[in-house]
Formats: sequence, C-alpha cells, structure tokens
Amino acid sequence: MVEVKLENIVKTFGETVALKGISLHIKHGELFTLLGPSGCGKSTTLRIIAGLDFPDSGKIWFDKDEVTYLSSSERGAVLVFQNYALWPHMSVFDNVAYGLKIKKLPKDEIEKKVKWALELVKLTGFEDRYPTQLSGGQQQRVAIARALVVEPRLLLLDEPLSNLDAKLRLEMRSEIRRIQRELGITVLYVTHDQEEAMAISDRIAVMNVGTVEQVGTPKDIYENPRTEFVASFMGKTNVIPAKVIKRNGDKVTVEFENFKLDGLTYTEKSDNVVIVIRPERISLKPVENSISLTGKVDLVEYYGFFTEVIGLFGETRIISRTISDREATYLRPQDEVTFYINRDDIIVLPKQL
Repeated sequence: MVEVKLENIVKTFGETVALKGISLHIKHGELFTLLGPSGCGKSTTLRIIAGLDFPDSGKIWFDKDEVTYLSSSERGAVLVFQNYALWPHMSVFDNVAYGLKIKKLPKDEIEKKVKWALELVKLTGFEDRYPTQLSGGQQQRVAIARALVVEPRLLLLDEPLSNLDAKLRLEMRSEIRRIQRELGITVLYVTHDQEEAMAISDRIAVMNVGTVEQVGTPKDIYENPRTEFVASFMGKTNVIPAKVIKRNGDKVTVEFENFKLDGLTYTEKSDNVVIVIRPERISLKPVENSISLTGKVDLVEYYGFFTEVIGLFGETRIISRTISDREATYLRPQDEVTFYINRDDIIVLPKQL
C-alpha cells in the first residue's frame, strides 16, 4: 500500500485546461474515488497518478518519494482500463501471467502467483479459457487479477463497471471492495456513478471542470455538501434558488416564490443562495422544529419500498420521499399537500455562477 499526495497539479491539452491546480491526499490502504461528470478531469487525474501522462506543473508524491515524472513501472502503479484490455489470443492463465513473464520470474513462481490471483477473484478452474469464452464480469475479474498478480503499490480503476449490466455492476463492486479490504491495498477508483461511489468508497473527491469541489466520506458529502454543484450531483435532491431577506447572526430568513423560510443557518455573505433539501428529509406529517409549505400535488410515483410525492409550490417543484406513509399513495394531482421540514435539515449555500 502507499500514500499518494498531489500538489497543485495543472494539466492542459492545447487551449483546454483539464486540471486547474488540484491537490489531493490519498491515505494508506484507502479506497478513494474520483467522482464527477464526463469531462471534469477525473480520468486525466488518474492517468497522471498512473504515470501515463505528466502534469504541466505541480508534484506527485508516493509516500516520501516524488514520482512526478517517473514511469508507471518505476512508481509501482497499475491501471485497469475501462475495456479490460485483455489479450484475446491468450488464455486466462497467460493474460494474468503476462506481467510476471515480462519480469522473467521462474515458471514455478509464476504458476504460484497466478493461482493465488485467480483464487482471489474467484476464477479457479478458468485458467485455460479465452476472453471470448467469458462473461463481462469474468473478464473484469481477469483484468483485476492481472493487475494484482504483480503486487502493485497502487491499484487504479478507470470506470471499471461501466460495461456491465446493472446486476453485474452490483456484484462486481462488492467484489472489488472485498478484494481491497482483504489485501489492504491502496485503490484509486474513477466513476461518474454517484451510487457506486457512495457504496464502495472510504472517501470521495467530487470533481467539476478541472477542480476538486469537495473531499470527504460518502456520509459527509451527501449530508453536508459545501457547494451547489456537490449538492445537486450527489443523488436526487431539491436545489431551490432563493434570496436572503433577513439576517440575525448566523440565522437567516430566505425567500423563494412567495414562501419564506426562517431560522436557517447560513454564514456566507452572498444573498443569492440555493436551499438544499434531501427528499427523504421532507415529511407529510408535522416534525420537530419544522417549517411547513402548502402547495398542490403535481405527481405521485410509487417505487415499492418508498413513494415520491412531487409538489408544486408556485412554479417550484419539490420532491418528498416517504417510506412508510401509506397515505402518500392515495394523493392525486391537484390535491392540496403540506410538506414539513426540520429547519436543521435545510442547507443554505451560495448560488454558483
């Protein structure tokens, strides 16, 4: 395992600035995820850490060693590509053994290490098969075994589950987490899937247009977003433009449409804000320290284990998600509905340009 530090990494491609001076700290034995939409710079960051690209400026450290301009082999990092990059003319055994043969290890040692790697990814008995004879999930396991068999200091995974169907994605993300914990290896994982990142990560860096907007545990980022972008990107949520109309210390009153919400915590100077409310924090019944909003039902969506009620408050649509309230399923469009929200569950953030 290895500790990785990035200091003010800048990378440009022509006139496009892909990374705008990002800094990160990935701890020993951590599964750390770079999360963000397409084009945000996460794969560029991964390639720079892997040693496949080099920054225009900034430094990279593996433990106490600066590796900014070292090759992948010199820094001990292995990247598993999105398309697996298996050799189609080689058997599973030969694919996994490839890196060991390059190192010219003895035959018996290669066989021992390949056996260990295939056991780790639960592919014992598949040694003589070829990639075309494997499912997508099995191909992914071979790619991971090939990466792990050379005992890298750092394992990098670039959108590793994007080519799999929904069921396989769930299975493989659990397997990746199991393998990471079993080996205690440092893993850097790239994805655009918020749910995947939340389920698998120790910590997440949310990226947006070449910058890191927030780093934290899945719980921290979901419950305490620091920017409008992070709040809106991390799962379904209500992000409502509003205006601060009154201040009393760190408590403010904000207004949207003709609705006023008072007693909210906000310490920034800007009066142009958004209020962030997670759907599951909105109740159809009174709650402690609550603010109430009365409007009309726009839509009711039943998902089995929860129901979403979309209410119209002026022109603003707000989503409430209830798990055990059967009454929600009987609501119909244009029915009057009141949403109740605990003030402490409303986040006020500066409006991003």
